[in-house]
Amino acid sequence: MRFAFSTVAFPTWTLGRIAAQAKDWGYEGIELRTFGHGSTGLACDPALTAPAKVRGLLASAGLRACCLATSARFDEPVTPPVIGHVFDQEREVRAAKSAVDLAVELECPFVRVFGFEIISGESRASALARIGGRLSKVADHCRNSGVRVLVENGGSFGRSSDLSELLDRVEGPLVGASFCPGVARQAGEGFADAINVLGDRLQVVKLRDFSGGEPCAIGGGDQHCEEDVGALARSGYSGWVVVEHDRMWLKGAADAEKVVGGAAARVYGWSRGPVRV
Repeated sequence: MRFAFSTVAFPTWTLGRIAAQAKDWGYEGIELRTFGHGSTGLACDPALTAPAKVRGLLASAGLRACCLATSARFDEPVTPPVIGHVFDQEREVRAAKSAVDLAVELECPFVRVFGFEIISGESRASALARIGGRLSKVADHCRNSGVRVLVENGGSFGRSSDLSELLDRVEGPLVGASFCPGVARQAGEGFADAINVLGDRLQVVKLRDFSGGEPCAIGGGDQHCEEDVGALARSGYSGWVVVEHDRMWLKGAADAEKVVGGAAARVYGWSRGPVRV
């Protein structure tokens, strides 16, 4: 498996500074968070920099862009139920397609999106048809691009079985899974089971850790991170493991450099050695 971290840990850093630190810390890649063209909320948003420059910054540090992570979600209801179809229901689809185009320019293999919530009172079949239909449009946009769309678990799709049900709505190999074991545990699923269910659809795994409800260094909390990395190692997983620390939204969170900086060596060690359970 290969190791990266998400740029949400460093919202005020430039991409140049992030690339230099990632190299020093021993990472192989970076998950690039983006809010799309025109957004100024993230200093390291790749949409704000010429793609060739982004590629050059990463290449000079021996890094790869492992995933372009977006906020796109496909659960917006059609309202009113009938006439609502004449209004614009494609905003998030267009945003995701734009991210695919950017990923092509960045030579980044994946774009992360969300399914998210089934509306109260709506049948599961109806929700899956709506959300899956929008996901299919983005997957179609990926054809012949070298980019795949990854749906991350969360909301009504927290468990691997729920996520797989959504992914099954899209034919072909252009969709996969980005998976956070902590989210699955909150939904009552162990990560070893999720690995078996998702199989080769699993392309990115997100590691976060918390102690007493507060974000902390990977391995210093109660999220079973070492156990999860061990399960990946035993399964023969060869995809990306991304350390995620949501400093962008949690202003009082633990120091991002301490959380992210020491995680690469620690997680790499877990992937090579026995796991305490």
